[in-house]
Amino acid sequence: MAKKTDSNTNYGAKDIYVLEGLDPVRKRPGMYIGSTGVDGLHHLIWEVVDNSLDEAMAGYAKNIDITLLPGKRVRVKDDGRGIPVERHKQTGKSALETVMTTLHAGGKFGGESYKVAAGLHGVGVSVVNALSTWLKAEICRDGELWEQEYEQGKAKKAVKKVGKCNQTGTTVTFEPDPTIFKEGDYDWNRILTHLRQQAYLTKGIRITVKDERSPIETDEGAGHVINKSHTFYFEGGIVSYIQYLNRHEEVSHPNIFYTGKDQQEIFVEVAFQYTIELQGHELSFANNVHTTEGGMHITGFRSAITRTLNDYARKNGFIKEKEDNLTGEDMREGLTVIVSVKLREPQFEGQTKAKLGTTEARAAVETVIGTELADWLDRNPNDAKGILGKVILAAKARVAAKAARETVIRKGALEGFTLPGKLADCSSKDPAESEIFIVEGESAGGSSKQGRDRRTQAILPLKGKILNVEKARIDKMLASQEVRALVIALGTAIADEFDITKLRYGKVVIMTDADVDGAHIRTLLLTLFYRYFRQLIDNGNIYIAQPPLYRIQKGRDVQYVYTEGEKEKLLAGFKKSLPAVEEKKSKKSKKTDGTDWEISSLNGQETGAAADKETQESAEEGATPSAPGQDKIAGVLIQRYKGLGEMNPSQLWETTMDPEKRTLLQVTAQDAEEADKIFDILMGSEVMPRKKFIQTHAKDVKNLDI
Repeated sequence: MAKKTDSNTNYGAKDIYVLEGLDPVRKRPGMYIGSTGVDGLHHLIWEVVDNSLDEAMAGYAKNIDITLLPGKRVRVKDDGRGIPVERHKQTGKSALETVMTTLHAGGKFGGESYKVAAGLHGVGVSVVNALSTWLKAEICRDGELWEQEYEQGKAKKAVKKVGKCNQTGTTVTFEPDPTIFKEGDYDWNRILTHLRQQAYLTKGIRITVKDERSPIETDEGAGHVINKSHTFYFEGGIVSYIQYLNRHEEVSHPNIFYTGKDQQEIFVEVAFQYTIELQGHELSFANNVHTTEGGMHITGFRSAITRTLNDYARKNGFIKEKEDNLTGEDMREGLTVIVSVKLREPQFEGQTKAKLGTTEARAAVETVIGTELADWLDRNPNDAKGILGKVILAAKARVAAKAARETVIRKGALEGFTLPGKLADCSSKDPAESEIFIVEGESAGGSSKQGRDRRTQAILPLKGKILNVEKARIDKMLASQEVRALVIALGTAIADEFDITKLRYGKVVIMTDADVDGAHIRTLLLTLFYRYFRQLIDNGNIYIAQPPLYRIQKGRDVQYVYTEGEKEKLLAGFKKSLPAVEEKKSKKSKKTDGTDWEISSLNGQETGAAADKETQESAEEGATPSAPGQDKIAGVLIQRYKGLGEMNPSQLWETTMDPEKRTLLQVTAQDAEEADKIFDILMGSEVMPRKKFIQTHAKDVKNLDI
């Protein structure tokens, strides 16, 4: 038996802490909103808006206004019924204060106030209150305006009547606690994307969002300013959403399938349309909550559409009697679909509501789609023909792709898992410490192979630009030698055979030159990973190396900088340190760039005493003399790296590959829908959307090497 210690004997009831009210939220905010970073900051807005959307879904609210105010304050106003303010029998406080200061208090638990509701398991607005330094609730009910203010989740005073009003509704204004949310600010585009989605899902609701943080000056002269504002209103609901998602695509059939039916107290709403593209969009929602990992409602839809289309295809001669059925994989190619269900007390898997677990949802969706889709196909034979033509083409491609995949996988197996000859593998077999660098060209491959840590770092040089997989089916993709080498090197296989547990390297690092060609190769690789190795992105395995742009040497001091801004800051510091006499000489020189810096030609000769001294010091240290790609500015040697191959192995290791000193960017896809759209615009077959994107964002490019 273990010997008792003082801590054992002193342990008693006094050591049991009870967190009252909203204290648990402030103690562990991540448990309630996921994080205290930028995601959590935006989540506060979503939670307050969800309360207003609940009023809209219940049929009481028509308008929701969201305003971003200076100082990170946010105001959310709706024209719903207004939160009740009378005394709550159970708590002895007003209903408003009960809702704002008590977890799991609201109209969503039992009763008939809300048949369906979103929110964060019913704790939304109270969590926002807890995580705000200040919050004010204003309620319009029965012609009276009521108000209550809070600090860190605690009411400052009782609810009080402050005036009259001629409508109903709730206005919540809050300011996030800076001691909890220490970094980041609201992202206008992210807010627009989320609210646009909610407006599509709640047909007929008008959502207006304004940004009053920094007014924009107009061309009308001083004093004339405007605030950014955007209004969403979609009478077509999710049909309009499908049109929005497919706005840049060529569709396989003109009419969008839509149905909205009640089935066993679950409202099922589905809309879909096929495009000629290889990729599809599959979005699912439960009570307006985006279920990013799908769930029972998606399972029910997939089962129903596969069975119904197969039945129609056989009945109408699209599939011969002896041919195999079309598969679910065939059905999903090029399919843009939205599955939305509204139900009482949905069961989500996990706090983040990524997956719907309510089994009744599967049966409801399956029943509705099975009946409504069969009827729609009979009534729209031309649309049915377009859909089946697309699906049958996908089936033929699947057979060819399977053969191509098996060739790649079989090749790896038959050769005893022989890796590509160009791969310089690492000696470690532990994925946790191993990393592979995908580099551009043989020159960079040579430097990186010599400069790497051979135990943990593998190098795979690629020749030229890989195939754009956005425009190619998997069989053509795997016919590419470069793509095939990468697939074999990673070890995970691809498509249906993909297995992330077989990944040979914990970090997959894209390392390309800092020029236009390098950026294009990086984009092609990211397209490949997003389309066929998406799980590696979601799992955080994909990184982008950050090689330096410049090597700057002044005397014995050598520094590497990674942006133009860093370079200018460093040079400004060197300028301040110059003796006054030397700066005076520079000003007298005729060869200046307007910043009082003396610039030499590229032959290594400079004028001025300071330059002569620095050149002598560099020569004494054995430094590389000025050469093409190098400038000397006031005795400072500046080398611009156009490519990784220009670095010697030690420089490449020190700046880009050394885990102790390097900078890696981790690739994430927080908004899968937006990422999917951008990949399609940049890498797809349609030219006009890409041209428009370039014209719109060209002014944002600060430094472009041509």
